[in-house]
Amino acid sequence: MNPHQSTQKNILFQLLEDALQQCRSQGILTGSKKPKVTLEIPKHDGQGDFATTLALALAKIEKKPPREIASALISILENQNSWIEKIEIAGPGYINFFLTQDFWRQTLLSIHEQKSGFGKTSVPTKEKILIEFVSANPTGPLHVASGRAAALGDALTRLLEAVGHQVDQEYYLNDIGAQMKLLGRSTYLRYRELFGEKITLPEGSYQGDYIIEIAEALKQKDGDRYLSGTETSHLDFFTQYSLKTIITWIKTDLHDFGIDFNTWFSEKDLHKNNEVPEVLEFLKSKTMLYEKDGAQWVSTTPFGDDKDRVVVRSNGHKTYFASDIAYHRNKFKRGYDRLIDIWGADHHGYVNRIKAATEAMGYESGRLTILIHQLVNLLRDGKPVKMSKRAGTFVTLREIIEEVGVDATRFFFLMRRSDTALDFDLELAKKATNENPVFYVQYAHARLCSILRVAKSQGFDTAALIKNTDLNTLKPLTLPEEMAVIRELSRYPELIHSAADALEPHRLTFYLQNLSGLLHRYYFSCRVITEDELLTHARLVLITAIRIVLQNGLQILGISAPEEM
Repeated sequence: MNPHQSTQKNILFQLLEDALQQCRSQGILTGSKKPKVTLEIPKHDGQGDFATTLALALAKIEKKPPREIASALISILENQNSWIEKIEIAGPGYINFFLTQDFWRQTLLSIHEQKSGFGKTSVPTKEKILIEFVSANPTGPLHVASGRAAALGDALTRLLEAVGHQVDQEYYLNDIGAQMKLLGRSTYLRYRELFGEKITLPEGSYQGDYIIEIAEALKQKDGDRYLSGTETSHLDFFTQYSLKTIITWIKTDLHDFGIDFNTWFSEKDLHKNNEVPEVLEFLKSKTMLYEKDGAQWVSTTPFGDDKDRVVVRSNGHKTYFASDIAYHRNKFKRGYDRLIDIWGADHHGYVNRIKAATEAMGYESGRLTILIHQLVNLLRDGKPVKMSKRAGTFVTLREIIEEVGVDATRFFFLMRRSDTALDFDLELAKKATNENPVFYVQYAHARLCSILRVAKSQGFDTAALIKNTDLNTLKPLTLPEEMAVIRELSRYPELIHSAADALEPHRLTFYLQNLSGLLHRYYFSCRVITEDELLTHARLVLITAIRIVLQNGLQILGISAPEEM
């Protein structure tokens, strides 16, 4: 059996399941209940590669001492697999597994066999998933928080695809309503100001320099064409012109950030296609809609919301919430098994109501997941960064990309759980030192590429060596530093699976930093190219495997793997 057709844990899980079955068939175990089989990596050296508390859990069911149960399981397990070096009972009944070095070395063969596919798995139930993220109002350029959402959404897409799901990305455009009219009016007034007219911007208007940029472009294009006539006669044109300009900026920024959405969904289309009144009629038919105080309300409290919500005001105007309900119904009607929404911290209070409305429409609660990403604290040498001149009230994503680059920006955005605040130090992100985590990881990849170039210059054909590699040729890899790296490489497929399952791409940034640390330490303690040809062969296979895993991990994060730095 190839022990790396699945993860090490899965192999041991199956062995334990088989041992349990045999114990039952032999009458050693008679209890009807079956405890959950768990495996953990011990915290301390000398306690094995994996440990299980299965015997302790069975003791409560079987009314037998846990060490007695552990002994029975071990007597079966010891004869089941040649990859197990030994099994020990520890403490009150823990079972510790020690695996052979060949078991771990087999990882290298799997990596070279699968190459870019190493780490990718196929979940038992593949889903068609829609991730909606960023979706910033098209009233200005993207800001730093939108960048965090962009990096998170794209990395999640890549993670979920890596485990076999079909994933689409969508940007929802709030392109109607009062904020659109205010955008158009802000541009119109700035346009008139460019011709010398004194203007007073209304309260709440958009005042960043980007509004002046839009007005300037319009002046260059059409001159004073819009000075005559009333504001009302020009407002729709200025609104649509500003909207189109800003959407173009947003698309360009996201493209340069490595993201091209499958769909740009317009809120305007929901109303044009009559989907908002349709969903209200649908809710009414399910007795989830009622009238009170002249308004229409949707019953969301039965599904966990703290109060019912207004969808049509007493003046007849539909609320944004009505559009959001219609939008989520539209997503489900397009055939998606699961929806993932990524929202900013200011939408935290909105989570329960939209999940409740989704359930009110008859969709299972588990089919909608809403992730909240917290704020980004932008720093320079530990001090808060002042606001952008161009945007007026915030720093734009474009400014960050231009200063520190796409790779550093994406990596920094993904270094923490999405639901925790993130400190982003611009000066640290630009440093070409080991203090900078993205440099640390990318330099590890570049260092490996450099070793391979040196090997080639000295006549080593690495591709041929790898082709002719088997477990016997890897036996020179015996040093603790080498085995530590190989064990870490073996964790990669399970890491990808668990990160995708938990929707937590930050786990991959931690993993890559840890793997890079092991590589850097190995590099300084061991020469790869030596006078011992067999040892050199084995070590070239090892470092090529590390390079593949680093590249695979960086690709999932949407970050380049440079060959030189």
